[in-house]
Amino acid sequence: MKTEIITSTSNRQVKSLTQLMKKAKLRREQGVFVTEGLRIFREIPKPLIREVYVTDRFLSAHGSELGDLAYTVLSEEVFSKVADTKTPQGILCVVKRIASNIEDIFRENGTWLLLEDIQDPGNLGTIIRTAEGAGVAGVMMSSGCVDIFSPKVVRSTMGSIFRVPFVTGCDLQETVRFLKEKKVTVYAAGIRDALVYDEADYRDGAAFLIGNEGNGLSDAMLRLADRQVKIPMQGQLESLNAAMAAGILMYEADRQKRAGGRHVSDLGT
Repeated sequence: MKTEIITSTSNRQVKSLTQLMKKAKLRREQGVFVTEGLRIFREIPKPLIREVYVTDRFLSAHGSELGDLAYTVLSEEVFSKVADTKTPQGILCVVKRIASNIEDIFRENGTWLLLEDIQDPGNLGTIIRTAEGAGVAGVMMSSGCVDIFSPKVVRSTMGSIFRVPFVTGCDLQETVRFLKEKKVTVYAAGIRDALVYDEADYRDGAAFLIGNEGNGLSDAMLRLADRQVKIPMQGQLESLNAAMAAGILMYEADRQKRAGGRHVSDLGT
């Protein structure tokens, strides 16, 4: 049976979808977010999908992938006005958010990432994607971080948002205290009195504090860390992109865990 196509941006459903794309507060209130594109659609656990919007062009090419999911068809013009990308692929999904807290996702000897006020959507998305690759136990984000559920961040995670445990709106000071009680060593990415990153021992549980792209970590967070670690710079560079620095630290922790045995460095503990 042919489904009626919505051709007006004044349509109630279209207005609601547009607002969800634009407003973090509304996404929080409704407990949902919006994904765009075929690749991420394939990654979504299907029980989390609340609404699906497609174009006729998408149905012709990929309609079989919808299975038994109900969907609403938008005209190409309406879809392009709602979508966040320049060349839309013809599918948008409204997806249920899953709330987590560190008590629920904690595991022994895990690697944790604690993000303070990361602002760039691409950085956050890359960090989440890299965290999956490095086997990170969880990513904790301060309330000052860019919304992980914004369309740009969701898209840049390339599906990892559905597989990496994370907590948003964290009080990072409380999070650090919790991790320390669990015998997790907390490292700050810094430069003062810092240990070279590959000289530390991350095998028995480590948390990395990563700061804002422009300002770095706050003094309060630096004081809470057990140690500062640095990534040596050659040339005239002073620092790396936040996502790059986080990736180097995460993968060093993963390398040590995969290598087995204890690290040879002596941290004086």
